[in-house]
Amino acid sequence: MYCDNKIWIAKGENPVYLLPDKANRHGLIAGATGTGKTVTLKVLAESFSDCGVPVFLADVKGDLAGLAVQGSEDPKIRERVAELGIEGFKYSAYPVRFWDIYGECGIPVRTTVSEMGALMLARLLGLNETQTGVLSIIFRIADDKGLLLIDMKDLRAMVQYVGEHAKEFTLEYGSISTQSVGAILRSLVALEDQGGNLFFGEPDLDVNDWIQTAPDGRGYINILHSVKLIHSPVLYSTFLLWMLSELFETLPEVGDADKPKIVFFFDEAHLLFKDAPKVLLQKIEQVVRLIRSKGVGIYYNKLLSYEDLKN
Repeated sequence: MYCDNKIWIAKGENPVYLLPDKANRHGLIAGATGTGKTVTLKVLAESFSDCGVPVFLADVKGDLAGLAVQGSEDPKIRERVAELGIEGFKYSAYPVRFWDIYGECGIPVRTTVSEMGALMLARLLGLNETQTGVLSIIFRIADDKGLLLIDMKDLRAMVQYVGEHAKEFTLEYGSISTQSVGAILRSLVALEDQGGNLFFGEPDLDVNDWIQTAPDGRGYINILHSVKLIHSPVLYSTFLLWMLSELFETLPEVGDADKPKIVFFFDEAHLLFKDAPKVLLQKIEQVVRLIRSKGVGIYYNKLLSYEDLKN
């Protein structure tokens, strides 16, 4: 909980605090099943909100929505509060916004194909060097002709158009093989099957919409409904890579700030990244290493197995 301009995270012989100006160093909430990882995540999210820091949560189990509702009286909670010696404890509802790529349980999350860009899309589609070059040519032709690629239909139509007129473009842009065009179309179909047609479109999201505070000064807690999304690893990877890259490119360098600009929590991280493409994991590692200087804190909530605990 947030008190005396610090986040109280543990009590032993002496209280343990997380200082807001050190909260962009990233963190890990780990433990076995039933040890209170998700509760710890929720309490930290509330504390950051009280501190005036916006929060983003990926909710893969659907049990974080309760942050929007004031808690009800419970004898066990009161007993624990008394045991810890917490003064001034009260139940509170927090300013929450719900987001959902599928648009079913929250505000739809959208971005355009042009905003995603050829290189990032090629990495997610698993294209080889030759196919990536062809996709870059397709984006360049669209740009030269003033064609904005908004959704998957636009991109598929553009790929088909360039494939049908490959000979006309070869001298100006380079070789465009039918095999590469076919491989790109097959990869796009796979992405569409996982819901890519829902993620790409308008209106596209401005990541600054997440970096806002409520009228009372508390940071908004943005919850991405991921119960369905977790079963579509390619689509989740697409969203995550876009989001981290967009933040890194958009936010200015801030150095050592008094508190983070925004904090991200990834619940059940062992599930989120289990089947993620290797290129995504490499990109995430790169961005996580560098984004601290942008004032962004990233926290993972991970289940530890018996083998993890032994090691």
